[in-house]
Amino acid sequence: MAYLKVAFGFLVTAFLSATVSLAHPGLGFGWGGVGAPGGQSGAPSYGLFPQFYQFSCPQAEDIVISVLEKAIAKEPRMAASLLRLHFHDCFVQGCDASILLDNSATIVSEKNSLPNRNSVRGFEVIDEIKAKLEEACPQTVSCADILAMAARGSTVLSGGPSWELPLGRRDSKTASLSTSNNNIPPPNSTLQNLITLFQRQGLDEVDLVALSGGHTIGVARCATFKQRLYNQNGNNLPDQTLERTYYYGLKSVCPKSGGDNNISPLDFGSPVKFDNLYFKLILWGKGLLNSDEVLLTGNVGNTMELVKAYAKDENLFFKQFAKSMIKMGNISPLTAFNGEVRKNCRLVN
Repeated sequence: MAYLKVAFGFLVTAFLSATVSLAHPGLGFGWGGVGAPGGQSGAPSYGLFPQFYQFSCPQAEDIVISVLEKAIAKEPRMAASLLRLHFHDCFVQGCDASILLDNSATIVSEKNSLPNRNSVRGFEVIDEIKAKLEEACPQTVSCADILAMAARGSTVLSGGPSWELPLGRRDSKTASLSTSNNNIPPPNSTLQNLITLFQRQGLDEVDLVALSGGHTIGVARCATFKQRLYNQNGNNLPDQTLERTYYYGLKSVCPKSGGDNNISPLDFGSPVKFDNLYFKLILWGKGLLNSDEVLLTGNVGNTMELVKAYAKDENLFFKQFAKSMIKMGNISPLTAFNGEVRKNCRLVN
């Protein structure tokens, strides 16, 4: 009888532990702290792993891609907007979907920070993905993972590289307007400022240059590059590094007064194709933002050599972009029982 009791107790324990493992795959299986697959050596994955939804929502990535395909076909620029959302999320409190939270009684939204106001977009696409995932697998796939999957899918659908994406992030119950204002690199950054802001996130110079290559798609507002056209060094003169015909073209889009929301492509040669032309344009004096140009002319570290290397070899750029995206996606995720899986990405549960 005693033997039967012990055996029954073991079965109950085994059943409970299996149930917990399915509900929170990765718990107790030693996945924490493993190097991210395909990532920089030593980049911890914090319990994230690519097969996280293998049993709980096997169709998750297909659902994400199906929504992205329609959204990007309708508006190719959306790919860049979704890539940027992930970046602006991870640099604040880690990759926790805090950027998606709207103002509420308890939340001061990051959407109103200086880097985000009137410029971050793509929220409706994330809402649509979330609604379809909730239908298929209720309260299973986090908004933070949706942002990471949307960033990868947007890169691939624009002609860029793919990567094995560690999953299992959970969603924050908080947002930080002040950290959003202080941690996201501004477009008029010096190179030293960029390096410092990336180092704060555990990202190095190689990550900085590779991830800046995300500017191969998308656009920027006149307000972000106006200073380069009219008053770069406080002397009412343009930035001397701008190639002349490119400079005159930008002036026609971005007048000295007004027009702040007029847009110009970050890579005018192939604005919706993910390629290495961005780096070639920088070499030709046709990088749009100051933060693009200083990668070549900033005279700190090895960024100039990296720009030249990626301009010469697209495959090298693609490989490093994938590695650096995995590394960025691993910034301080909430895992296990931390955070929550939001039902609506705009609101805490």
